[in-house]
Order: sequence, then C-alpha cells, then structure tokens
Amino acid sequence: MQEYRGNHMAKEKVILAYSGGLDTSVILKWLVNKGFDVIAYVANVGQNEDFNAIEKKAYATGASNVYVLDLRKEFVTEYIFKAAKANVLYEGKYLLGTSIARPLIAKYHIEIAKKEGTLYVAHGATGKGNDQVRFEFGYYALMPEVKIISPWKDPEWLGQFEGRSDMIAYARQFDIPVKASTKKPYSEDENLLHISHEAGILEDAAMRCPSEVFSHTLSPQDAPDRETVVAIEFIDGIPVKVTNETDGIEKSDPLDMFLYLNTLGHDNAIGRVDMVENRYIGIKSRGVYETPGGSILWFAHRDLEGICMDKEVMHLRDMLMPKYAELIYNGYWFSPEFDFLSAAFNKSQELITGTAKVVLYKGNMIGAGVSSPYSLYNEALGSMEVSGGYQPVDCKGFININAIRLQAHHYWLKARAMDEKKE
Repeated sequence: MQEYRGNHMAKEKVILAYSGGLDTSVILKWLVNKGFDVIAYVANVGQNEDFNAIEKKAYATGASNVYVLDLRKEFVTEYIFKAAKANVLYEGKYLLGTSIARPLIAKYHIEIAKKEGTLYVAHGATGKGNDQVRFEFGYYALMPEVKIISPWKDPEWLGQFEGRSDMIAYARQFDIPVKASTKKPYSEDENLLHISHEAGILEDAAMRCPSEVFSHTLSPQDAPDRETVVAIEFIDGIPVKVTNETDGIEKSDPLDMFLYLNTLGHDNAIGRVDMVENRYIGIKSRGVYETPGGSILWFAHRDLEGICMDKEVMHLRDMLMPKYAELIYNGYWFSPEFDFLSAAFNKSQELITGTAKVVLYKGNMIGAGVSSPYSLYNEALGSMEVSGGYQPVDCKGFININAIRLQAHHYWLKARAMDEKKE
C-alpha cells in the first residue's frame, strides 16, 4: 500500500512486533515486498536473546528502522507486582506469565506508531491462540483508529504459507538466515516472569513432559540437598527487599530482586506447572510453565496477608481474583472492569506490610514465619490455653440468633415431608 505526498510517492509505515525468529522475519520481508516501509519493534521483557543480533537481522531483512526497548523494570513494577497484589492464578494454576507481558508490549507498540506518525501495526500471533486477542485489544484501546495487519488471519498470507516449509523456502529465496535444524519440537515464550512450552510434542496431554524441556528450573532430583531460607519484605503489598538468610545476600532494586528470586527458584526447582487450560476462543490447550521467582513472590505475599489482612476483605478479594485473572488471560488489561478491580485490589493492600520467610527445598515452598507492624493476629486471643479477654459465653446468644433461619428452614422441610406422606 502506498500514498502520494505532492509529487513524491511515499511508502506507508507499519510498525512490526519483531522477535528475529522465522515467522516475524518472513512477515517483515513479506510486508516490505508488499510496499510497506517496515519499522521493527523489539521488546525486551527478559527473554534470553542477543538483541544486537536481532537488530542487525531486522535491518538486513529490510527494516528501515529498529526500536529495541528494555522494558524489564516497568514489567516488574507495573505489571508483575500489580498481578501479585491480587495473587492472580488462571484456572487455579497458571501465574499468567505470557498474559501479563502482552499489554506492556502492546503499549509501546502503539507509542512507537504514534511517534512515527502511522496507524499501521503488525504482529505475528497465530489465529488460534490468545496473543492475537491480547495484542489487538491493547491496540484498539490505546489507539482506536489503529489499522492492524495480522498475517495469520490474512487469506493472502494463508494461501502463500501453508506451513513451516513454505516459510523456510521464502526465507531462503530472500537470503533471510534460518536456523531450521535447531528448532525445538515445541514452541516457547520467555520473559522475566516465566517460560512457557507448548504445541508440538507436548500436544499429547497423556504424555509426561520430557525432562529436557525444562530450562528455567532444576528438577527436584538435581536441586541441592539443603534448605534455602528467603525473607521478603513488603510495604502495602509491594515487595521492597529480598534477603537470603542462608548466605546474607540482599536485593532491594525491583528488577534485581526479581532476577534474584528467579535464580533462587531455578536452583531450588520451584515453579513448574503442567496443565490443560481453556483459551479465550474456546480451544483447550496444554501448557507447561516454569515460573520460579513469581511462585516464590506469590507464596510469600499470600502468607503475609494471613497475618495482616481483614477476613472479609480477604474473602472478597479471593472471590474476585479468578475474574481478574480471566481478564488478564483474555487480554482485557486496558478495560474499565480491569481498572475497577485494580482499584479494589489496591485498597485491599493497605497495611499489607511486613516480612514473610519462605523455605525453598527441592521444589517445595514452606512458610517459615511472618511478622507485621500491622498484625491482626492476637496470640493470646487465639490461644487454646488462655482466654485472652475472650468470653466464650457470648457465643451462646450469637449462635442462637444465627440458628433461627436454619431452624425455620428445616421445620418447613420436615412439615412438607409429613404432608406428602399423608397424601
């Protein structure tokens, strides 16, 4: 697509979310060959990549400009910590590692488009997965007039590329470097929070995940035969310091803290999950996840809440959490309902301040004590040895009053059963 400016013809700019892999490299060249001025956008959210090499490859493949943005610290402070406040888990297991990163990536995708003065953005997410929804919801929310190019939903693209072999042939035709021989028989997505493994050989849900798939965690068999005790300090639900009480190492910078928790989790076999989940579009898929640092953080945060969060607030938060997790999973980070729930969770974290200690040992996390200046725990009141000012006789009236409706309900059930017998 081209546009005319005066007597000069100018190509339409498109910002492509670029990873340097086969798919996005072929998409880059395909867009160039269709007449676009392609600007590559590479988001560093903690994946283990050579970003200099990715930038060079993008230019070599035809990009007119390349943005490589280090988003790791913002990912930790504004996305991971925000999700940790709610202890989010999707379908009881998944810590939403991929899902939480997508709105951040989409945010800067649109910022670059605005800076470059274009409405066109492109991505390489497939038409069967969740990422297409997460990215595109973000684009529409942040720039409603956006024009999205999604090749894996484009009939022309689908007619040209039926499978990986077609893409490899196209790459070779245009001298795009391909490492086809080293491709793993499953797909992966990696960032600071986790790495996911899915598709390929993992599509057989009855097959145990091969040990060689795991890369961010040791197996419990290989983990050290000794405990590691880590203390995490929080202020209003936000972690502010991590201390390894085994060797004295301390971290207080948010990014450094999370990187260190990932190291501790890796070394102690923490954070493996293998599950069949429900995608937004209705397809069930198997995901194998490794979330070492996130698992430790979630565990410690929940433990601290036990001592300083009000009972009814906790129970309401726990009722709302699955909806919050579903919104994140389905790509509604920028929705009004997400903002509404975020405000509630932020309110719930007032006075969630203190320290939670966790023992890490061969895949296990064990609570090792919690303390808070705002503790609601009264040792004397909860003791089975002393009264602590509690008057057990007060329970008699409390129980009698709350039993009234139970007595009435079962009285009428019994009365109806007797009437039915008479008939």
